Parts: sequence; C-alpha cells; structure tokens
Amino acid sequence: MSAPAQVAVAIVSHSPEIARGTAAMVHQMVGSDVRVGYCGGNADGGLGTDVETIRAMLEDVWTHAGVAVLVDLGGAEMNTEMAIEMLSEDKRAGFTICNAAIVEGAVMAATQASTGSGLQEVQQAAEDAIG
Repeated sequence: MSAPAQVAVAIVSHSPEIARGTAAMVHQMVGSDVRVGYCGGNADGGLGTDVETIRAMLEDVWTHAGVAVLVDLGGAEMNTEMAIEMLSEDKRAGFTICNAAIVEGAVMAATQASTGSGLQEVQQAAEDAIG
C-alpha cells in the first residue's frame, strides 16, 4: 500500500536561477521526499514569468494533498493566479499562494510538508518563516 500524498511545494520566480537554486536548497536541506516544482523567467529565458510555463509546472507538481506556492514578486503572483485558474476545477482548490519570502518560505513549507502536515499547516509554516 502506498503512502498518502504529501503537500508539494511550487516555486515561481522572475529569475530561472533563483527558482532552480531555491528548489536545490530545499532538496539539500529537507531531502527529496517532498515534491518540489519550480519555474522562472519569461518565454525568451529572460527575467519575468510566463503563465503557460507556470501552469505546466503546477500540473506537474500537483498532488491530492495540495500545493503550497511561493512567489517572489507581484507579477509572479498575478501570473500564478492566472495559471491556477487555467487548471481543472477539481485541482484549483488544492493550491495556495503563501505570503512568504521565497527561499525561507519554501524551506519551511517543505520541512512542514515532510512531517505529513496538511496544506494549511504547510502554508502557516511558510508564512511564519520570518517572524
């Protein structure tokens, strides 16, 4: 019998390097048991975000337990909200955008998720990461 799904973490940054580096830091500090998805940059590879790239990443990282999403700037949040709206109705409710610093929040979210906590507890851990 397989273990129940854990909450996953998604990272959306304007910078591909920040997104990739944050995901790597999460894996180094928390391990690879928690699913972590990430994307960054615009469609041309420069700074920015791309709704379709975000949507595809969210589809890929989705779990029945939910996904805590960390974003770096307002444009990333807006495009992530649009990407979530593009998902099927049964998946949309499983995403929450955390009001947290992207690196600290992602590490704390993954740490909390690794304990089997639910989406609300994972979101709270991310948002409490910086006092």
